[in-house]
Amino acid sequence: MSEKKFPTSRYSGPEESPGFLLWQVNMIWQRKQRNALAEIGLTHGQFVLLAALVWLEQYEQEIIQIQLATMTKVDPMLVSQILRKLESKGLIKRVQHSRDTRALALSSTESGRDLLKKALPIVEDTDEQFFAVLGKERKNFIASLLSLINE
Repeated sequence: MSEKKFPTSRYSGPEESPGFLLWQVNMIWQRKQRNALAEIGLTHGQFVLLAALVWLEQYEQEIIQIQLATMTKVDPMLVSQILRKLESKGLIKRVQHSRDTRALALSSTESGRDLLKKALPIVEDTDEQFFAVLGKERKNFIASLLSLINE
C-alpha cells in the first residue's frame, strides 16, 4: 500500500510558494477582467491584442503577428487564434505585407478602435479596484513585476 504523503518540498506549504501565489492572484485577476469585459463581448486576450495593435499603430505602418506576440508575451499560436477571432468580429484587418510576401500586416478597424475606447476604461477601472489593496506598495509591486518580466 502506497503512502499518501506529499513529496519533499522546499516550502513548508503553498502559502510560501511564490509561483503558486502568483498563479492564484493571476486566476483571480483574470476572472475579474473576464467578468468586466463580458458586457461588451470581448475576452481579456482579445482586449490585450487589440490594445497592443492600436498602440503599435501609433509608431509603425505595418505590424505583423510576431510583434504582437513579442510585446504581449503571448504564445504566437494563441496570438494567431485570437487574431482570427478579432478579424471575424470586424475589429482588425489582415492584408498582404508590402515588403514581406510571407507576412500579413495587421491593422485595427474603426469598429475595433471604437470598442477599445469602451474596453480600456473597463479594464483600467477593474485594475484600480483589484490593486487598490496594495496602497503605497503598488509602485514597488509594479517594479517587482517589471524585474520578473525583464529577467
